[in-house]
Amino acid sequence: MPIHPFLIYSAIIVWFSIGCVLSHYARKRMGFGVAEYFIGNRKITTLPSAMTYAATTYSAFMMVGLVGLTYTLGSSTLGFELTYLIGTVMLLLCFAPRIWIAGKKYGYITPTELLAKRFENVWVGVVGTIICAIMIIPYSSVQYMGIGYLVEELSGGNVPFIIGALIVMISVFIYAYWAGMRSVAWTDVLQGFIMLTTSIFLLFYIVYNFFGGWERYVNNVVTIIPDHLKVRWGFTSYISLTIPWFFFAISNPQVFQRCYIPKSVTTLKRMIWGFTIFGFIYTIICTQLGFMAKLIIPELKVADRAMPVLLTKVPDIIALVVLVGILAAAVSTLNSIILTLCSMCGRDILKALKPNISEGKELLIGKILIPIFSIICFSFAMLRPGLIAILSAMSSGGMLMLVPTIFATFFWKRATAIGALSSMIVGAILVGIGYIFGINPFGYSMTIWGLIIATILIIVISYLTKPPKIANEFINYVNEKIKEYNM
Repeated sequence: MPIHPFLIYSAIIVWFSIGCVLSHYARKRMGFGVAEYFIGNRKITTLPSAMTYAATTYSAFMMVGLVGLTYTLGSSTLGFELTYLIGTVMLLLCFAPRIWIAGKKYGYITPTELLAKRFENVWVGVVGTIICAIMIIPYSSVQYMGIGYLVEELSGGNVPFIIGALIVMISVFIYAYWAGMRSVAWTDVLQGFIMLTTSIFLLFYIVYNFFGGWERYVNNVVTIIPDHLKVRWGFTSYISLTIPWFFFAISNPQVFQRCYIPKSVTTLKRMIWGFTIFGFIYTIICTQLGFMAKLIIPELKVADRAMPVLLTKVPDIIALVVLVGILAAAVSTLNSIILTLCSMCGRDILKALKPNISEGKELLIGKILIPIFSIICFSFAMLRPGLIAILSAMSSGGMLMLVPTIFATFFWKRATAIGALSSMIVGAILVGIGYIFGINPFGYSMTIWGLIIATILIIVISYLTKPPKIANEFINYVNEKIKEYNM
């Protein structure tokens, strides 16, 4: 039976009200300035650092998109998602300390500001920001779509898709605008807690009420859907989809910027391990829910409806609690994306091209952009493009073209601004052409070819041009501090 719209709205209002209280508390502690608003003045403590990284990373994609992908592909999805988690942890251990050290030393606010200053060229920051802004909109729209599908299904169509998406947009605007990073970080503590506890509760409820325990559930998987235990992706498809996610930790600006916020090296280390534990548990839960959905509702034509339909099979109170958990995941990710994009546009485009602009005006522009980006992402979501999980990976594929430049930033003194610009621009164009026209040379997506060509370009062109003067100082300083902190 559908859930009455009054109950859905009531649950959302309770969640939203608690978030507003946390945002108000964060605002009371907020100081002035761009660094304060966008990265919490580099003073975020362990719990909010870890939870905001986890909640930013794990979004509505997991409980809607990943469940839907598992519904279709089975255990192959677990390999895909664990590849992402392993890649993220490896990259965090390597890059997060370097990003934090460079940010603290040189006062960087955004990911692309670091690139622009390292290569002594404002256009590196401008181009990087434009690529991120264009490519991240489809990924952002996934959050709106996930909640839109969910409330529409749970209410039996009485709460339309557009209302669910509007709820997300309004929540994101208020949380992000009210107190910047401090508001987002503290509401993410709430969001992360809700995400994890509600998903665990749903998992155990289904296991014991639908299958009678873990042993019977496993037997059902083995006997009823044995094909879901087989690898059902070809190698080329697997590589094309997983590579963009593997580098997510450095290619996506909202998580890159999270490496600036911890107040100390100890906090940074705890953030990484806290995220790792959260991510592993959440991944296992979401993939198992995909298996359970396949057993309970085997004939769905649209995989992204697996979680919404599954929730119609459980008591209303449980469905409402899980709905709030998925809403929390979507809002936390969007908060971070929009806050990061606004800081990048203000600093790496406006301030880079008009250096004399005051900090107050830069901050004002950043705030004005928050509702603008929220509306753009909402509008894209109304088109309802693609399968959620695939759409997310495609979006990450575009931002993957920044990866060769980011590697060169920290590990290759010979890298030049012309090499970086050529690498990013050509790579992004190739990815765009590949997705628009469906070009997959030799079975591999244009994301893979774009990454290869972007890497070749930065190497070849850097050898033909003159490296920036700051390169030696930058890399040597970071490496010395890495040794000093024993990281």
